[in-house]
Amino acid sequence: MGIITLTTDLGYRDFYLAAVKGSILNLLPQTQIIDISHSISAFNIAQGAFIIRNAYAYFPKKTIHLIGINTDYTAEPEFIAFQYKDHFFLGPDNGIFSLICDEIPEKMVEISGTSVSKVLHFPLLEILAKSACRLLEGVDLNDLGISRNEWSKKVHLKPVLGPGYIRGTVIYIDDYQNVITNITRKEFEERVKGRFLIRFKRNETINKISYHYGEVPEGEKLGLFGISDHLEIAINKGKAAGLLGLRMDDTVQIDFEEFTR
Repeated sequence: MGIITLTTDLGYRDFYLAAVKGSILNLLPQTQIIDISHSISAFNIAQGAFIIRNAYAYFPKKTIHLIGINTDYTAEPEFIAFQYKDHFFLGPDNGIFSLICDEIPEKMVEISGTSVSKVLHFPLLEILAKSACRLLEGVDLNDLGISRNEWSKKVHLKPVLGPGYIRGTVIYIDDYQNVITNITRKEFEERVKGRFLIRFKRNETINKISYHYGEVPEGEKLGLFGISDHLEIAINKGKAAGLLGLRMDDTVQIDFEEFTR
């Protein structure tokens, strides 16, 4: 039997997550259910998108990714299913998929029955989980609903690329309190050819890119491009966000013009 991953903002304290898993196993007992994360801040689709975008490609092809974040985003929510890079995704059409995928997929449907979702209390269980099980049973994607060629859009916050600087923002803080920015490795390597300074709160600076956390002594700060290919600010064996006073949406700037003239 195939794999269903779950990414939600349900948390672990209540019975909701168990109900979703139980409903899947009741329909298809051999299903492998893999948790990506259920610690997404309530309704935070940007945070959820970042996690899914950086996780899904490591799963086998044909994996079904079930997303339940901000499912009641409107009085009459719509739910979509699509195939993208040989993976299947199901979730609310609240803009999250435009943050996960680089392009609109060729095969996408609005799941049938979502027009009655306003009378359903738990669409993740009552609509999405059941549709995921149908896919695992071999039902064609097109049989889940009506064909769509667009989805609701959200926009990634892009770094500012100025003369001699890249100004980014903090977009994610992980459980180790590593601080992840929206500055990508590609943007850095295309523009920074010599010496540079990474500047952030409290007049802190970093002047080199490390390859791993242990490259500096314990307690020292560092900058590196991690598995997400985004610039991270970290402290070896320490909690960078708290110790450096960095929070979501704070500015992180790379200055390089003054060193490369």
